[in-house]
Amino acid sequence: MKELFYQERAQISIELIIVLAAVVAVVLVLVSQLQSTSEAGAKKLEKEAGDVFKKIDEI
Repeated sequence: MKELFYQERAQISIELIIVLAAVVAVVLVLVSQLQSTSEAGAKKLEKEAGDVFKKIDEI
């Protein structure tokens, strides 16, 4: 009886580890996408700010 309990408990633990690993993988993918998006946004903002300052200098 004890062996059956420990086997079921071990099965639940393995399934939990698999689910947690999947969640961590999804979080890592989302973080990497957010980083690339923020880098692209920062470059665009820097370019636009430069253009604005050029126009101000022309005035």
